[in-house]
Amino acid sequence: MQNLKILPVASKLARPSAWLPVRLPTRLPAPLPTPRLAMGLGLAALAGTILSARMHAFETALGPTALVQTAPAQARQSEAVLKDLMPKGLLIGAAINRAQSDGQDAIADAIVERQFNTISPENILKWGLVHPEPDRYDFEPADRYVAFGQSHGMAVIGHNLVWHSQTPAWVFAGADGKPADRDTLLARMHAHIQHVVGRYRGRIHGWDVVNEAFNDDGSMRKTPWHECIGDDFLLKAFEFAHEADPQAELYYNDYNLWKPAKRAAALRLVKQLKEHGLRIDAVGEQGHWSLATPSVDEIDATIADIAGAGVKAMITELDIDMLPRDPKMFGADLSARAQFKATTNIYANGLPPAQQEQLARRYAGAFGVFMKRRDMLARTTFWGVTDAHSWLNDFPVPGRINYPLLWDRQGQPKPAFDAVVEVLKARAH
Repeated sequence: MQNLKILPVASKLARPSAWLPVRLPTRLPAPLPTPRLAMGLGLAALAGTILSARMHAFETALGPTALVQTAPAQARQSEAVLKDLMPKGLLIGAAINRAQSDGQDAIADAIVERQFNTISPENILKWGLVHPEPDRYDFEPADRYVAFGQSHGMAVIGHNLVWHSQTPAWVFAGADGKPADRDTLLARMHAHIQHVVGRYRGRIHGWDVVNEAFNDDGSMRKTPWHECIGDDFLLKAFEFAHEADPQAELYYNDYNLWKPAKRAAALRLVKQLKEHGLRIDAVGEQGHWSLATPSVDEIDATIADIAGAGVKAMITELDIDMLPRDPKMFGADLSARAQFKATTNIYANGLPPAQQEQLARRYAGAFGVFMKRRDMLARTTFWGVTDAHSWLNDFPVPGRINYPLLWDRQGQPKPAFDAVVEVLKARAH
């Protein structure tokens, strides 16, 4: 359970012609479970009910006089369409959650269907959800995700196959409480990839085969995959994925590749894969950035260096964190997290105009680089659709209110959207 977060109307940057004052009830509903929790339990129907209830709670909490949107579909018809402004062959998309691929988030779904030509799954295809037990796969949510993308003519991305996080403990467990041996873990990896990739053979455009295998200093991350199998777990994952679907594109995905040492490690992997005759089509820099870092020069160097290794670059999980971070936030206990929330949740009443413009300039700078390097770039994907459901509302401290995307909590385009549109119109064609 969590309490509803309310944004005062006065702080909202709305398009005046799309809003009008109405009378609303003043009673605030009781706290409701989050849709994320309900969907994590597999209760899709309950999640849909909760989404509707939370929308009602938002409206009633605003007070007796509030602003509500009228004719959002009509307003959106006059908006620019990002996928139409992108250069030919350069995909643009968003990661979607289960409510969205299940058709239970009308606001986000309308944006995705209109604006994007590729989708990624936030969580649905991660090992813990699709293969929670040794002899049980749960493909129903993933089937609906793939069907959603196909029904709208989108390039459907699979995320991800091999990662140290969100992987059940049984995957790495051996006999007598010891870690699994090399052969056992390789067999489990192979079976998982065969089942998951094989099921969507010919329907998923490309896969994040391995996610986040390197530390920022370029060393191999000490994960159970590495500890039990060795350095070649990376090569094996790509080998198994290609075997399961020879036509699918295959990617390596990581964050902070704008840091030279980490990028060099990823490019060494590209070289090793090519030397072993294994397929790799692109390297994805996730793009979980702040207002200040990385610089546009560092973004530019990242794309150029990846392309220099003979593969395409991708920006795979783009968002801009608008809230302060402290290294001590990571792994903090409950009391410390509460203190961090109190001191860093600085825009609880809405993002001020000055910060909206900072965000707009940041996105304009990034897309300026993307357009400059458009021949080296294959795809740009935002990690989420609207601010309402961004993972950054709960990371690294839960319960804060963040503003990292192009659409606000009500699905209205922000100044950042307009800034991206202007860059695309100026440089895309």
